[in-house]
Amino acid sequence: MKSQTLKENKDFKRLYYRGKSKASACVVTYAMKNRQKACRYGITTSKKIGGAVERNRSKRVIRAAYSLLEEEIKGSWDFVFVARTKTSTVKMQRVYAEMKKQLKALGVIDENNQ
Repeated sequence: MKSQTLKENKDFKRLYYRGKSKASACVVTYAMKNRQKACRYGITTSKKIGGAVERNRSKRVIRAAYSLLEEEIKGSWDFVFVARTKTSTVKMQRVYAEMKKQLKALGVIDENNQ
């Protein structure tokens, strides 16, 4: 099922304050159940990460990692992925591995589902 993107500031704030989060060196993940029929996600990158090139690469890497994990997600969730300084320099597989570990810890992906 194709995910939708979060666009409203209130959705991002709701996840920051009420969602559960896990952090690593490459990405921070906020997750929360929603009542829609589909998963929704948003990606944020701050100016601390670098210029437009670094921020856009960070978003591209996070989006690619999420698209690989999309099929494993059961139920309907909202996610916000926050890029870190390292995100723009590491390979997508590293972000994918860390994102998968975080989603397992948050209970979004089944432990036994490989």
